[in-house]
Parts: sequence; structure tokens; C-alpha cells
Amino acid sequence: MAGLTPENLARARETVALYPQPRSALIPLCHQAQAQEGWLTPDAISQIAELVGVSAAEVRGTASFYDMLHLEPVGKFLIGVCTNISCMLGGAYELLAHAEDRLGIRCGQTTADGTFTLEEMECLAGCDGPTCVAVNYRYFPNQDESTFDTLVDDLAAGRLDGDVPCHGTVSRVDRTVTLMAQRDEVLAERAASDRARSERQAAKEAKG
Repeated sequence: MAGLTPENLARARETVALYPQPRSALIPLCHQAQAQEGWLTPDAISQIAELVGVSAAEVRGTASFYDMLHLEPVGKFLIGVCTNISCMLGGAYELLAHAEDRLGIRCGQTTADGTFTLEEMECLAGCDGPTCVAVNYRYFPNQDESTFDTLVDDLAAGRLDGDVPCHGTVSRVDRTVTLMAQRDEVLAERAASDRARSERQAAKEAKG
């Protein structure tokens, strides 16, 4: 499995440096790694764990909590159909059934060529334009069977590449601003915390 490329590893280190505590960068690094492969590979998870100072199991546990992070491969385009009340009344389940027929897969599956993954999604906050469809978390409201077919054709032909990047790219702009904290103060607090932890451990061991 692929780990982070040298370029993305450098980006990851730059991202970690923006935070007072390295582990605070865990989720941003997950998004960066997912942008590379479209999902979080085991090797990338191990690298993230090392960069932020936690176990690989903690990275996996965190990633498994969030719908936007994937521990298994998904298609180039992750299509989500909202089926909450507003969209449901607007024909969401009918659209979802049509999407399965159009793509030749069931909900939760990926096309054989790896292009499309289909999901049922919770509310996308597009209640004024049912049925709302998300493609790699870019929203396309007011979808019906006809417009959905056009959307799929445009995605497959690359006509929407400027608007919809491959799955995993949440933002095309890297964060460059640190949190509002003085680095020297943060390092001093971290050292004090480490000393206190060591003292507590020593006292515990002394008591036997």
C-alpha cells in the first residue's frame, strides 16, 4: 500500500508545525493523506501516527468515526444522495433507485472501473433544493433522473474537473496560519506537563 509521497510528507510536517500539540493535526493529516490516494491506506495511517505521536490504532479509531474519512478504497467520484425528509418528499428514494440502475451498482458499492461509488447520505443542508446530491462533498441540488444522468456523464467526461476534484480533496488551499499561541509558552507548558507526569509516575512506583 502507498504511503505519503515525499511532497505530501513535507506538507504533513508543515501542517504539524502549525499546532501547539502534534496530535491536534491528526484529522488534517488524514484529509491530506486521503487526498493522495482517495482513502487512508495502512501505510499512510502508520506515517500519520508517527508524525503526531499516537498509535496507528488511534488514527484508525479517529478516522472510523468520521463519514468523510475512508479506510477502504472508494471511487474517483463519491456520489451521495440525500434521503432526509425534504429530499425524501422530493423523490430521493426514487432518485437513489435510478442512480443504482444508471451506475449498475447498489448503494455502498463502487463501479468495476473504480470511477463511481454510490452512498445514501444524511441531510446535506440543501433542503430548499431537493433532491440534493453530493459529489466528493460538492453539492448539486434540484436533481432528478434526467439531471442526474447529465451529471454522471459530465463527471465521466471530465467536464466538471474544475469544480469537482478527485475524491479526498476537501480543500485546494493549504492552511499556513498557526494557532494564536506563543510557541515558547507552548513548549514550556508541554515540558512542565511532562515533568509532572514523570513525577506522578515516580511517586506511584515508589509506593509500590
